[in-house]
Amino acid sequence: MSAPHDAGVLGRQVEYPNQYDADLLFAIPRAAGRAALELNAGALPFIGADRWHAYELSWLDPRGKPCVATARFDLPATTPNLVESKSIKLYLNAFNGTHFDTAAAVRERIAHDLSQRAGGAVTVAFGLPAFSDGDDAACIDGLDAAIDDYGPPNPLHLHADGDDAVEETLSSQLLKSNCPVTGQPDWASVRIDYRGPRIDRAGLLRYLVSFRDHCEFHEQCVERIFADVMARCRPRSLCVEARYTRRGGLDINPWRATPGHAPPTWRRDLRQ
Repeated sequence: MSAPHDAGVLGRQVEYPNQYDADLLFAIPRAAGRAALELNAGALPFIGADRWHAYELSWLDPRGKPCVATARFDLPATTPNLVESKSIKLYLNAFNGTHFDTAAAVRERIAHDLSQRAGGAVTVAFGLPAFSDGDDAACIDGLDAAIDDYGPPNPLHLHADGDDAVEETLSSQLLKSNCPVTGQPDWASVRIDYRGPRIDRAGLLRYLVSFRDHCEFHEQCVERIFADVMARCRPRSLCVEARYTRRGGLDINPWRATPGHAPPTWRRDLRQ
């Protein structure tokens, strides 16, 4: 039965700040999520970054005229903290009524504040990457697979053929998890580029779908996938990238890879 109108969220007034305030940013230590995966913070098994796309950024010039921009942020995976997405949304909204002398001053301020919260150097640039024009990744979503496991993430689905070494990129549009703060669904495509024993595609698909009812931050989901594939399939080289769809004018695109692996090309999916 649906809830009565007066019990719903529609029509509720939400207060948004209209003046710059760096204290709106909320840092979350990565250590807790990594401890659950038995990852040693002093010797992480991966390199990587969290790539953010910001679609709703505006401020006032010295004479009060609004300026608008899009932006991208690059938070290294080595920073001790991730920054919670809704807090970034509120933080960016607070620029709407704030005067800045130049666009460069806005970029520098965002980079400084995000770096302070993340605990390491965050780079900020205006503009967005191009849309992906397709690649040679093999999409596994069309497999004729029976699935009834929707969480918690189940690495027992993962298998690889140790006698058949390959180098390939697999992709899926079916990754879904839930925000641990709001409970809202997070949708993503995922790409797994690896070299080593051939990964069983049906098992990989079942594994990715087993995130469906799981609550975890985007960044932690990608680290979980990386750790589980490494443990169960033993690739010699691995890169996991997830491109999450937009919520609140932001999308997040974490990637994690074995040291020495080239970073994935910075692109956007059409769903973003």
